[in-house]
Amino acid sequence: MGIIAWILIGLFAGLIAKALTPGKSPGGCLLTMVIGIVGGLLGGWLGKVIFGVDSIDGFFSLSTWIAAVVGSVLVLLVYRVVAVKRSR
Repeated sequence: MGIIAWILIGLFAGLIAKALTPGKSPGGCLLTMVIGIVGGLLGGWLGKVIFGVDSIDGFFSLSTWIAAVVGSVLVLLVYRVVAVKRSR
């Protein structure tokens, strides 16, 4: 699967991650897309390193989407912690 597919998955994963995490997220639509792309790439890498699974089997593979959403949620939570500390 190419980088363009991961970017597309990341865009949707960012929206899903924002919907799954409670509370108000700092940032708008562009930040959500960036978080999704970074989270999708992170989720794919973590799935491969930690669990030894190839999470990039294909665009429509469930493991690919789960890895992207989990990675996006992680990046979003880290971003929230950093943004709250910076605002104080």
